[in-house]
Amino acid sequence: MKIPFNKMFYSGQEMEYIQDILEKGQISGDGCYTQRVTSFLENRFQINKVLMTTSATHALEMAAMLIGLKPDDEVIMPSFTFPSTANAVMLQGAKPVFVEITESTLNIEPKDIENKITHKTKAIIPVHYAGIGCEMDKIMDIAEKNNLYVIEDAAQGVNAKYKNKFLGTWGHIGCYSFHATKNYVSGEGGAIAINAPNSGLTEKAEMIRQKGTNRSQFIRGEIDCYSWVDIGSNYVPSDLLMAVLYAQLNQLDIIKFKRKLIYDYYLEHLTPYVKSGIIKRIVTIPEECDSNYHLFYLIFESEKTRDKVIKQLKNKGICAVIHFMPLHSSMMGQKLGYCPDDLPLTENTSKCLMRLPMYTSISEQEMDYVIKSLNIIFKEL
Repeated sequence: MKIPFNKMFYSGQEMEYIQDILEKGQISGDGCYTQRVTSFLENRFQINKVLMTTSATHALEMAAMLIGLKPDDEVIMPSFTFPSTANAVMLQGAKPVFVEITESTLNIEPKDIENKITHKTKAIIPVHYAGIGCEMDKIMDIAEKNNLYVIEDAAQGVNAKYKNKFLGTWGHIGCYSFHATKNYVSGEGGAIAINAPNSGLTEKAEMIRQKGTNRSQFIRGEIDCYSWVDIGSNYVPSDLLMAVLYAQLNQLDIIKFKRKLIYDYYLEHLTPYVKSGIIKRIVTIPEECDSNYHLFYLIFESEKTRDKVIKQLKNKGICAVIHFMPLHSSMMGQKLGYCPDDLPLTENTSKCLMRLPMYTSISEQEMDYVIKSLNIIFKEL
């Protein structure tokens, strides 16, 4: 049996919507399906304003521009994240300041945020790892006390909550991903959520997203023509992608329910190995979090054991993979002056973490094969 790490899930309506938009004749940006997706996200997640983007990377870049980052500014973020989080900051000439994660969730550690704040700090970017929320109440308190922006990297957190509030809606700005590896997909795509009403951020975001023009006002009929009014780029996704995404969002809760079943199955069968010490830690969801069950990870005592398990699973046709390489100890991180020992928990976690295949359409037979294969491997260990 061959089991990939990821496989796209189709709701069954994608082709219907794609055919519809082809017949309508508008496949460029901000068409009817973009409007439907935008309205859905705003209403369902209770967001002040949503703007669809070509990726979460571009949403983060827009956010960095929106808060007016300048050279010499600092932005606090975890090292255990994708390079896009840091690149968005560095593209504005500002500096990412990496902090430690918590052992229980692998999310940013609020106490270390406070340790790293200086007079140069402009913002905090918490990253909701595995669809499990950061301690956003603590982070927002820190931000308010120090007059800082909060930009949520909720790329993995669509349709998940912390303390009954959707991820991506706690901070001043939230950023979502609809990449093919996520729970809800458009192939490529993202969104930026503007949560601070009457802040001027919405108007500025519309201009940045539309090449620095006031074209959005023109499309709404508020002005007779549009022109260049600010800096910006083209962050508008094709309506074809939004048609695919709308089909996915129509099954928002069904997809989440299916993924919870997968999480529960893995958790039930692998928890005994945590108790026996073969697995050091396993993904767990705190009581205050309502996860979207984005991924399932195991953490071993050593990198050697992790790599051995991955190799043996591969020999059995199962694709299990590592995850983020810490930014602070990467080649670029070292150019910024960081050393691997600066964040030991982050460094060690990255070396010992393994993700199991987890996609919405995985069958019980496939999951059973994964578990039976791990049983054999763990007995050998």
